[in-house]
Amino acid sequence: MDVLLNLLDEYGHLAYVLLFLYCAMKSGALPLFAGMGAQYGYLDLSLVMLVVFCGGYLGDELRFYWVRRYGEGFITTRPRLAKLASNAKLLLNRYGLIYMFIYRYPKGMRTIGAIPVALTKIKWIKFTCLNAASAALWTAILTGAGFVFGRTLENLVSQQWGVFSVVLLVVFLALSYLGWRTVNVSSNDKPQT
Repeated sequence: MDVLLNLLDEYGHLAYVLLFLYCAMKSGALPLFAGMGAQYGYLDLSLVMLVVFCGGYLGDELRFYWVRRYGEGFITTRPRLAKLASNAKLLLNRYGLIYMFIYRYPKGMRTIGAIPVALTKIKWIKFTCLNAASAALWTAILTGAGFVFGRTLENLVSQQWGVFSVVLLVVFLALSYLGWRTVNVSSNDKPQT
């Protein structure tokens, strides 16, 4: 941790750029550590929160746009992906609001989270409002926890972060599987025309 803090002391202004890029691409522990860096006085908390929010929000906006623009054509030429996308649309139409607020947290899901949403009929204005609210909550939770519980989290994360991430991923996948099964059962019960 001392090495990281020394780097922040020397190159603090670059930390904001790296934090933005990191949050635009994925989630993880970096916003926590940025909150800790703010607690230690190496970073400005309000700037950290702004950068984390902007990275998380704009990264998902870009993925949403990209999939909305090019995804349907890519998927329709691949029957297996088309079936998966069809089931994902049913699942998101049923549980979309909840999904928008939880996909940021499990390890690995943040990167692809907005992709299935873009395949639904959700209007961009609704997506962007939900995305902004979800990114704001995610920012407040992670950077706030890093700032408030910095030293305690430093010890916990170094020892248990991997376990916690895996548990969150398993819970997310289990809930997704249950939702998927529910959608599959209800779509299989519909008469074929």
